[in-house]
Amino acid sequence: MPSSDVDARAKRNVAVLVAAQAILGSQITMIFVIGGLAGQMLTPYACLATLPISMIVFGSMSTAPWLSPLMQKHGRRTGFFIGAGGGLVGSAVAALGVSMGNFWLLLIGSYLTGMYMSAQGFFRFAATDTASDAFRPKAISYVMAGGLLSALIGPQLVKVTNDLFAVPFLGTYLVAMGINAGGMFLFLLLDLPKPAPRTVETPRGRSVRQLLSSPPIVVALICALVSYSLMNLVMTSTPLAVVGCGFTKGNAADIVSAHVLAMYAPSFVTGHLIARFGASRIMATGLVILGAAGLVGLSGVELTNFFLALVLLGVGWNFGFIGATTMLAGAHQPHERGRVQGLNDAVVFGFVTLASLASGGLMNCAGGDVVAGWNMVNLAMIPFLTLAGGALIWLWLRPVDAATSGR
Repeated sequence: MPSSDVDARAKRNVAVLVAAQAILGSQITMIFVIGGLAGQMLTPYACLATLPISMIVFGSMSTAPWLSPLMQKHGRRTGFFIGAGGGLVGSAVAALGVSMGNFWLLLIGSYLTGMYMSAQGFFRFAATDTASDAFRPKAISYVMAGGLLSALIGPQLVKVTNDLFAVPFLGTYLVAMGINAGGMFLFLLLDLPKPAPRTVETPRGRSVRQLLSSPPIVVALICALVSYSLMNLVMTSTPLAVVGCGFTKGNAADIVSAHVLAMYAPSFVTGHLIARFGASRIMATGLVILGAAGLVGLSGVELTNFFLALVLLGVGWNFGFIGATTMLAGAHQPHERGRVQGLNDAVVFGFVTLASLASGGLMNCAGGDVVAGWNMVNLAMIPFLTLAGGALIWLWLRPVDAATSGR
């Protein structure tokens, strides 16, 4: 099939996935704004305030290993419907939890919401299924750019729904149910290839151990988990820090909105930058920007500090994560897709789960006050940035792998 025909099909799929990212993805923005606050309202232990967010990420981590092979066998659309169904049920259970004042129900609902988050993580890979090599980084970037609209929609819905009922946050979870119920029908518009049935001639692909001996895969994995974990570490604590420093929940929603805008707005150019400069250079730029976010966070607790730190955090995540996704997409064969992508997202979201758990502990229990806790969150970025930077340098110093390093 000519490249132009392939990319015409890919562009149609990208348009559908952008819409899904914008509409269905707004629930993640909404729940990340209120998750820590709802947890703080229901739990008697301040250190566990961010546990609902951790459960979302844990749900995503534990879903990815079985959802990716399921999609390889039954198709992406099936997996995406399962994810949206999990989001629908999860929002319903969380709504029941906050209405009853039951922290455990909130956690169960959060876990099920993680099933949707896992499915959304595969949107970026679905964008590459019908794309040519030249269009692949742009396809990933455009799908990620769909989050730009979710950044506008989600926090504003929180403002409208937060106090809609006598029970705080109930309205937000009910709206998230509606988003899942309506948004899932977008997946009917996807035109993705049906998985080929396995035969004795079907290549088995490399084992997990062999995959992890590939330098581009290892470096892509490390940079993806560091970019996403640090973003989550800081973002999870931000509403608690903002409100704890005397600002309003509306201020916290606006800061998270600015952060998510910064996460996705660069996606319109990230693919072009990767095509021109290489994935590894864009990943390195992302790590530097993440480091700058930490420095701004440490420099003060005024609203301008929070806004600037979270904007830099979003841009750094965008460059680091999209660069890592692009490198990973070019480092395995089509028949290895389910294994590689499932492994990647399981490892990445495993570390993100730990980051979100650590976020609440650092914020509420590692310092004497809010400011000390916020500083601990930002200082915790240093060893992980060092790890990812070292991994990139290691890749650059391997002349044998220069062709596949994304340089």
